[in-house]
Amino acid sequence: MVPPPLNLQEALASFDDIYSPRIVGRVNDYEVRIAHAKGDHVWHVHDHTDEFFLVLEGNFDASWKEPDGHERTVSLRQGDMFVVPKGTEHRPSSRGGSILMFEPTGTSTTGDRYTGELPGYVDSATGHELRASATTGNLRPLEADP
Repeated sequence: MVPPPLNLQEALASFDDIYSPRIVGRVNDYEVRIAHAKGDHVWHVHDHTDEFFLVLEGNFDASWKEPDGHERTVSLRQGDMFVVPKGTEHRPSSRGGSILMFEPTGTSTTGDRYTGELPGYVDSATGHELRASATTGNLRPLEADP
């Protein structure tokens, strides 16, 4: 069965949690996830997978540590994408926005290991199925052309 199309803006409007990704689709052994971002995430590493970010709205920064210990940061705006290579210690942060991630199924939001305390607003999870919120009601799939 072919799933119906999904409007990402409506999907984003269905939840408010930050750094708590919702699974909006699956491609082979990968999940397409969306999340709201605000504040600092934690420094973390994905040992066996790259991490893909696409900024859907707002802004998003990705900082990483070079092998010599120096930190670098790239600032992204709506429509920008960035890939953090596997094994790279990195920390996302944002003044506010939403992102789309493309990751292997089961990838943790805090990687294989993280540094520092986990803030209460950072969800260490492998993504959540998208559910409509009580305030927005059911998500409406886009109508397919006959």
